[in-house]
Amino acid sequence: MFTIKNMKRFFSLVMIALLVPAIAARAGKVVTDSLQSRILGADVKYNVYLPSGFDKTDRQYPVVYLLHGLSDTYQTWARNGSMQLVADELIASGEAEEMVIIMPNAGHPDTHNVWNGYFNMPGWNYEDFFFKEFLPAVEKKYRIIGDKGHRAVMGLSMGGGGSTVYCQRHPDMFSSCYAMSAWLDNESGQVGGNNTKKDKLYYVCQAVREHSALDFIDNADDATLEALRTVKWFIDCGDDDFLVRLSFELHMKMKARNVKSELRIRNGVHNWEYWHLALRNALPFASRNFK
Repeated sequence: MFTIKNMKRFFSLVMIALLVPAIAARAGKVVTDSLQSRILGADVKYNVYLPSGFDKTDRQYPVVYLLHGLSDTYQTWARNGSMQLVADELIASGEAEEMVIIMPNAGHPDTHNVWNGYFNMPGWNYEDFFFKEFLPAVEKKYRIIGDKGHRAVMGLSMGGGGSTVYCQRHPDMFSSCYAMSAWLDNESGQVGGNNTKKDKLYYVCQAVREHSALDFIDNADDATLEALRTVKWFIDCGDDDFLVRLSFELHMKMKARNVKSELRIRNGVHNWEYWHLALRNALPFASRNFK
């Protein structure tokens, strides 16, 4: 008997059959590249998602900078977050426009002995590298439009905090920020605990505290607040995430100072299942806010 349940299943299979060839026909690719940094004194690797047809045209594209978390690398979004599949599906369905997605390296699994972090620290001036060397070089190489209206930043955990602070300190450069499970402050030792040994983990924890996104809102003057209002903000964190309080506090502080942000506290914890779904919301959000 052909029941309603069977009919729904039939139409679902038909839609999948129609969509899969469309996605395959418009599949992008992820390439690995590197940049020799004078500021860091190191060769910095990064991944780049290029939309379908990138090599067959001379057009320019909007860009998303997609930042990884503590102990991760430039490879992790592609390996664990299936970002290529997500981007291909969203572009094929029309939920996101064609864009270049750049995933820079700012970390290593050995957090005690190798640098992690997006901020300037003793011996690791990553923010200077990002804005003075990395961003200009990759935007020229990969035909990126290169203005505020066509540039977005997003990331998870350490990268979510990095994205937020980058937009706070450089609001003239980004149209939107999507912060996933963001590490926004370390006043209560959310990461690193009572680690007092001055190793690499100590310095990144200290840098997150010194670059507190919460303190930034508290201390912002009227001109700074007006600049922050030119950025579209989205804060996304799981209800059982150990960093959820920071996301809620940032949203409330921004609201109190009339800086509009969207807040989503969804079911979830600090893991890739959550961030994979977050990316499906984040890329369309960035796309809607490209000018």
